Amino acid sequence: QVQLVESGGGLVQPGGSLRLSCAASARLFAIYAMGWYRQAPGKQRELVALITSGGRTNYADSVKGRFTISRDNPKNTVFLQMNSLKPEDTAVYYCNADRDSGSYVYWGQGTQVTVSS
Repeated sequence: QVQLVESGGGLVQPGGSLRLSCAASARLFAIYAMGWYRQAPGKQRELVALITSGGRTNYADSVKGRFTISRDNPKNTVFLQMNSLKPEDTAVYYCNADRDSGSYVYWGQGTQVTVSS
């Protein structure tokens, strides 16, 4: 069992920045693909950014050039740096860990991000 704990959410004005963190309890954190997903009210959960065990990254078109995902394997932590935030980025952001292409999938409890003036 892997526990994921997100932090760093909050209220920010449009154009501002936030950095989300996700701390994982996994013994073999380095072999997990890690992702950030978000779910806005009335919408389905969507992938925001993904980083593989090898460090390759993938982003949703809506956040490319504004968000950056990174990982610190010795600290069992994945980050999401969010810049130039827009009101449409408002959502609950969830951390995800995936091993063996979906054989083992874990979710965090989510952290609220609100972008509003």
